Amino acid sequence: MKRSSTGFILASGSPRRQNLLRQLGLDFEVVVAPEVEAGLPPYEDPAEAALAAAEAKARAVARQRRARLVLGADTVVCLGSRLLGKPKSEAEAVEMLSALGGREHVVRTGLALVRQHNEKLELLGRECVATAVRFVPLTLERIRWYVGTGEPWDKAGGYAIQGRGAVLVEGICGDYFNIVGLPLTAACRLLEQAGVKLP
Repeated sequence: MKRSSTGFILASGSPRRQNLLRQLGLDFEVVVAPEVEAGLPPYEDPAEAALAAAEAKARAVARQRRARLVLGADTVVCLGSRLLGKPKSEAEAVEMLSALGGREHVVRTGLALVRQHNEKLELLGRECVATAVRFVPLTLERIRWYVGTGEPWDKAGGYAIQGRGAVLVEGICGDYFNIVGLPLTAACRLLEQAGVKLP
């Protein structure tokens, strides 16, 4: 597939997001955004939390690159009113997966497209995509096996649906790629609206 010259930056070090964009034949630069979540105010609405973090990441990178489009993304996992981040220990991963077992949760990814133009940062668009995910009931033995694979680390919610975590999932309703980390249809829509030519 011939690659398109796009001239945009992905403000994310996630190899999953990078691979999803590359499979479309897009050329882009990767600039890892700083951790911004700690400096943001708390949001009751998880969608707004994801959007605010995505925009903050995009703005942080756009300040470094003048007149460039920057796509920021942030994914949150919601179990009821509880936000599940990335597990920091084996015990936390076990607890997180135990809570998800046999229940439905929602994965939300916020997207923000920002550009620096005439010394000012412009927000060109934001979008949040939600996907419902239902887990099979999980035994402690299955959870410990999965944690032992090492997949839960650096994953919101402590699992990777595109890897061995697929065996934990009973079904989904919505965009599969959103669960992986980047809703491609929404991302492409934002990029096209900003004038990026897609393959």
